[in-house]
Amino acid sequence: MPEPVSPIVWRDGELEIIDQTRLPEELVFIRPRTVEEVWKAIRELKVRGAPALGIAAAFGLYLAIKDFQAKGEEELCAQLKKAADYLASSRPTAVNLFWALKRVQEKVARAQGLGVEKIKELVLREALAIQQEDESMCLAIGRYGAELLKEAQAILTHCNAGTLATARYGTALAPVYYLATQGKVLRVFVDETRPLLQGARLTAWELKQAGIPVTLITDSMAAVVMQKGWVQAVVVGADRIAANGDVANKIGTYGLAILAREHGLPFYVAAPSSTFDLTLATGEEIPIEEREPAEITHLGLRPIAPQGIAVFNPAFDVTPHHYITAIITEKGILRPPYQESISQVLFKEAARQK
Repeated sequence: MPEPVSPIVWRDGELEIIDQTRLPEELVFIRPRTVEEVWKAIRELKVRGAPALGIAAAFGLYLAIKDFQAKGEEELCAQLKKAADYLASSRPTAVNLFWALKRVQEKVARAQGLGVEKIKELVLREALAIQQEDESMCLAIGRYGAELLKEAQAILTHCNAGTLATARYGTALAPVYYLATQGKVLRVFVDETRPLLQGARLTAWELKQAGIPVTLITDSMAAVVMQKGWVQAVVVGADRIAANGDVANKIGTYGLAILAREHGLPFYVAAPSSTFDLTLATGEEIPIEEREPAEITHLGLRPIAPQGIAVFNPAFDVTPHHYITAIITEKGILRPPYQESISQVLFKEAARQK
């Protein structure tokens, strides 16, 4: 099986990002040189997927200070904070973005006295570490998830939680890639994921590139696919998970969870520990990004709805925890009651790191 492509690469002193808005027609790499260009890449969905956003943001911090002529550490840290606040304004829902910005700043705060150039090097090393750790976490998610799916013949997924959304291998698709290396190939049914078609443009593209059998369907066909018994599980990613296990993910995920319950199918969420936001008690507190009406009223530049029509365009929805069969993390498989399992796995880990 071909190795999944890496969407973000630091190579020869430059940041390279796959422009996901150009897929599947062409594979184009952009090379942001400033923090403003990273912000634009995030905002315009050239890079997307919760873990990938965190990685891009960390590299964005380095680009913000790389050539900054600071007179001292205090001035450099002020520039770093300014860049972090700016990057945090790009998109509101995926917690990995804020997690990565906080992690880099905390690392710098603990390293006072190194000098300006050493701190710059530290920020780059931390960005690279975040990327490398994410790849390792995705592999671990793949191993744990493979145990849940080893008897399945096909799964259904929504949006893109594959290699394009992470450092490599993905979250929801990590078990698929892992099983393929073990000689078991799952078919993946992919929702097109309106309105931006991340399933059709991205997930279908990367699975085809990797030689994984893939069937593309419209979002409204998911119920029929389940009814016919063509899939044995639904596996999705996550952009933020509250302390009680409520999950924010791409719009349409909530509906799939309800359909899976009706058809007796397990509904799995795959996400690294960085996607959990333990400061939020429930999913009701998760901020939901609303995007431009044109994403719904137009296909490209072509209008497909009456001019001036009222539009509701949330980018995400929240799936209540009671619809979720299990949450697959790099630390293991979490099961209900999630308040307890999340606390046992993640709070203990956080306490050990302090």
